[in-house]
Amino acid sequence: MNRFCPLLMPSPATGLCLSASRFRAFSSSCIASGFPRRPARFALGAAFSVPSLKETTTMKQFAVKACIASASILLSLGVQANDKIVLLTSWYAQAEQGGFYQAKAKGIYAENGLDVEIRMGGPQVNGMQLLLSKQADVIINYDLQVLASVQQGLPVVAIGAPFQGDPQGMLTHADVTSLDGLKDKKILVSTSGQTTWWPWLKGKYGFSDAQARPYTFNLQPFFADPNTAQQGYPTSELFQAQKAGEKANFFLFADAGYPPYGSTLVTRQDVIASRPEVLQRFVKASMQGWKSYLAEPAAANELIKHDNPSMNDELLAWGVAKLKEYRLVEGGDAQTQGIGTMTDARWQATRDFMVKANLLSADADWKKAYDTRFVRDLKVLPAAADVAAQ
Repeated sequence: MNRFCPLLMPSPATGLCLSASRFRAFSSSCIASGFPRRPARFALGAAFSVPSLKETTTMKQFAVKACIASASILLSLGVQANDKIVLLTSWYAQAEQGGFYQAKAKGIYAENGLDVEIRMGGPQVNGMQLLLSKQADVIINYDLQVLASVQQGLPVVAIGAPFQGDPQGMLTHADVTSLDGLKDKKILVSTSGQTTWWPWLKGKYGFSDAQARPYTFNLQPFFADPNTAQQGYPTSELFQAQKAGEKANFFLFADAGYPPYGSTLVTRQDVIASRPEVLQRFVKASMQGWKSYLAEPAAANELIKHDNPSMNDELLAWGVAKLKEYRLVEGGDAQTQGIGTMTDARWQATRDFMVKANLLSADADWKKAYDTRFVRDLKVLPAAADVAAQ
């Protein structure tokens, strides 16, 4: 029938895909044009049969109905909306979320049958609350909060770890050459830091709460006092210090053994139960996005600047450079198991630290906090490891 209904021919680029708009346009054109027109039959150059007006009208109506029916079948087979995922980040758009923006900008999500909406987090956004209220399908969160939430009976599960280490660290003046050198320093600690990295740092290096001062996300106290150190990220506070002309050092906690992953992807148990295959595609595409972003970040950076106009090319370039320098995405187990991987051993190390620091009950069912099935066999290897494997 397609040779009589050319608009029903499969598109070379899309196979059986027939858009709804094309279907409506075709249906209208069939009726408006009187398609199909049945020609007179010829034999040996002479007409031998000309259909009657009634016969022509009847066949015309039949053909139009048949064409529309065929188009409806093709529409149901070929036009399937991509699966929607709402991803809520942990902060304003920046290089630390570049892999997700890259997967969107480069069409990696779309190639995997996904329609991903990226929503920005921020200081006034409670990601866990929005996840539990089903206003987001996946959020970027922290291992410690996931474990604490599971202890409270909340149905949240980590499904992937784009960062093999938490990007949190310590910004110091030039005279400090290691974390050991902070024993006589004042240390600026945020409210959230008091229940995350600060207990670990105290336990490892013997610091005391008497050293702690509030950190208000303002670097002026650090600039004004050479006897002060403060928490920070290599992609943010270190950049600000360099721009201000301050000679500063930075020490990543993960390099000293701080166990949590970073930028952990977290969803709900009901999403895993009802859409496991969609989540699998989402995790895979996201990790492919991270690999692509570290290789060539331009496409994602344009989307990041659109969502967060305060971002600029210089800061984004700095952020990407630091992600590479500290091997946050491609280091650790990702070198052999692929970007986004998680292991039982790492989660247990985080659990053990939390129990020791009285942040988690010893009898908490901590294994409910994560599910490795979505990253176990991905093998999205970093570029260098991928070349070596080949």
